[in-house]
Amino acid sequence: MAPPVFSPIPLKRRGSPRIGTCAVTLCFRTMSGFQSRALSMLAMSLALAAMSACQLPPSRTDAALTETGELVALSGGASGAANACFSCHGLQGQGDGVSVPRLAGLDAGYLQKQMEDYAADTRHHDVMSAIARRLGADSRRDVAFYYADLPAPQGVGETRAAPAIWLRGDIARDVPACSSCHGMAGEGVGPGNPAVSGQPFAYTVDQLMRWKRAERRNDPRNVMSQAVAGLSGREISAIALWLETRPTSPSPASDAASASAAAAVAAGPAASRGPRRPDR
Repeated sequence: MAPPVFSPIPLKRRGSPRIGTCAVTLCFRTMSGFQSRALSMLAMSLALAAMSACQLPPSRTDAALTETGELVALSGGASGAANACFSCHGLQGQGDGVSVPRLAGLDAGYLQKQMEDYAADTRHHDVMSAIARRLGADSRRDVAFYYADLPAPQGVGETRAAPAIWLRGDIARDVPACSSCHGMAGEGVGPGNPAVSGQPFAYTVDQLMRWKRAERRNDPRNVMSQAVAGLSGREISAIALWLETRPTSPSPASDAASASAAAAVAAGPAASRGPRRPDR
């Protein structure tokens, strides 16, 4: 037997007509399975409609805190003060020097793409994905441009030689030269290939390992996943250590390491010197 459900009929009144009060006695009746399912579907549709109607417009406070990219970075915008960008990435976008990357001076288009990928969970991160989803598209764009406009902090600028795998790659293992896309000193080549110089050692190692394990796959045609697939753990550490010491805005005229690196690549195979094709 189907369980009893509410029935809108009949209603029994009781009370005193003299004082105009009444009470409603709840009545039940057994409904058929079809009627019960139909009523359940109707109730679910009404609940969904009510939920969709609860999408309120941003408050005046939210609007004020997202008016500029700087306000989003300092206040957290719609993601809340506890998630303000500066609390992890620093007031100048310099990162924490350990596991949080610098954002200052990076390409605006690259930064915005990362925010969109976090929001869509194309690039997953337990903290950043949640924050990006709470921010609107305008806020994600504005905060990206804000950090891109900040001056890049100077690295320690040691004269450590670049790893050979960075300069020339390894054709036998199908490992391209990192410098072909990220520049001789990690300064980046074009808007699609970000600057990686001056990033913390631990952060760079973590990202390269994520690419290697295919846990991060938000680049066109999986270029990075293929590029790092043949790298050893020792090579990844050497790349990360060298990048951490590179100045973020190197001056070729005074940077002996960059000059020697350029000469080394010029003497290498042509396949290592040329830019990587999108279909490779």
